[in-house]
Amino acid sequence: MARLDYPATRRNREPILGVLREVLPEQGRVLEIASGSGQHAAYFAAAMPGLRWQPTDLDPQLLASIRAWTEDLDNVAEPLALDVTEPDPDLPHGTFDALYCANMIHIAPWVACLGLLDTAARLLGPNATMCLYGPYKRNGQHTSLSNRAFDESLQSRNSTWGVRDLGVVEQEANRRNFELIRVVEMPANNLSVVFRAGSPAG
Repeated sequence: MARLDYPATRRNREPILGVLREVLPEQGRVLEIASGSGQHAAYFAAAMPGLRWQPTDLDPQLLASIRAWTEDLDNVAEPLALDVTEPDPDLPHGTFDALYCANMIHIAPWVACLGLLDTAARLLGPNATMCLYGPYKRNGQHTSLSNRAFDESLQSRNSTWGVRDLGVVEQEANRRNFELIRVVEMPANNLSVVFRAGSPAG
């Protein structure tokens, strides 16, 4: 069956939705990076019908799962294969009003985080919102023993993976004209981190 079902995604969807209701516009286009199974896209799009959701992923199996979860929702577009480390000529500048990404940047090389931020800078319009969810270090320190163990597990699987420091992510976002406006503590020692895009220079 194409529809994948991740228990963790079902557990965290309601707390994340609470944040998204507060920070996303009532209407507009949302780009989701690394949509995974598609469960978030389906749940959030159904809960916020004024938003047009654009899911993406690299894995063909996951694209099939996203399609299976969202095919009956009128406000979810056909999922796109997207590699954030490569510019997509089919997505023009300023295409989206918001960007959402959960649990990607620690299960990917650092270049993927930078690519995510580059993609956001290219595809989000002025004053658009970028919301990132997942575990982070703060001031170079893990926020819990479980996050430390998780980080060690990630790096044992792939030395380029790992829990990122929020200050470093914020610094890279600032370089791309994003301002950190909110950090929300979430269940299981995760954070929802909200950035706002600035106006174009000049």
